[in-house]
Amino acid sequence: MENYCKAPGRALFLAVFVLGFCLMLVGFSSQGLWAKDGSTRLVISGSTTVLPITMAISEKYQALHPEIQISVSGTGTGEGIKSLTDGVIDIAAASRDVLPAESKRAEKNGVVLIRHTIALDSLAVIVNPDNSIGNLTLDQLEKIYVGEYHNWKELGGADRPIIAINRDSSSGTFEMWLNLVLHGKHYRRDAQVQPSGGGVAYAVGGNRNAIGYVGLGFLSPRVKAITVDGISPSPENVAQHLYPLTRELYLFTVDPTPKAAEDFLDFIKSERGLEIISAEGFLPPPGANTQGASNNNTDSNRAASSR
Repeated sequence: MENYCKAPGRALFLAVFVLGFCLMLVGFSSQGLWAKDGSTRLVISGSTTVLPITMAISEKYQALHPEIQISVSGTGTGEGIKSLTDGVIDIAAASRDVLPAESKRAEKNGVVLIRHTIALDSLAVIVNPDNSIGNLTLDQLEKIYVGEYHNWKELGGADRPIIAINRDSSSGTFEMWLNLVLHGKHYRRDAQVQPSGGGVAYAVGGNRNAIGYVGLGFLSPRVKAITVDGISPSPENVAQHLYPLTRELYLFTVDPTPKAAEDFLDFIKSERGLEIISAEGFLPPPGANTQGASNNNTDSNRAASSR
């Protein structure tokens, strides 16, 4: 302290620097919006399943609105919701609804989360194209992932070990699989973990003994989607909720929603936005107007107060 008193110029410079740095952080973290040279930055993060949608939508939207700088990343549903609740980002992408613990965190931070349903998806069960297995029941999937089945011959396949590919625990896709397939049971310890749907598809496509689960946007000739309880994850079956692993995909914002985020959401729900969602391999959400008029698919209840 004594040295700073003897050097007022240095102390003043340090104070101005610290103040400016703090203001910059506040400007960046306040709902994630950051102004620079008259532009606005929109920060989107969360589910890697929703990532193909947010990336494609962002590219088209930014071409129409060059004044908007959009940052998109896939950090997992849990991390996205946490970042939104903490005021670091503008929009959180999620492949599941808000969990009770996340609602409590939001309430503690004085934040109300608003849920926007943007697409319909399913968890497609995939195997290597070299695998003769074409159908598995939910019960068989559970037994594979808790470690009761270890060889494909136990399921009518070749005499080869089963390599189970799992998603990381912060993933909304993992949460859905845990609830709908494993019913809360612990998955097998030897399961390989991938941080994204793309990673799961790549791993299964490169290993003839592997099995995994991904969103519809990650299906390709590299993998084979099998039927579950005799029902395929076709667009028709998913749209009618006939496929047992059907789900909705969401974007979350805070209340009140910043205008930049609100405009972005309006674009997603427009005819052009729905076309992009379909082109990425997903289905429009229930009740979406695909005939041209913009449709607001925002849930009427506030997500944070509904859990």
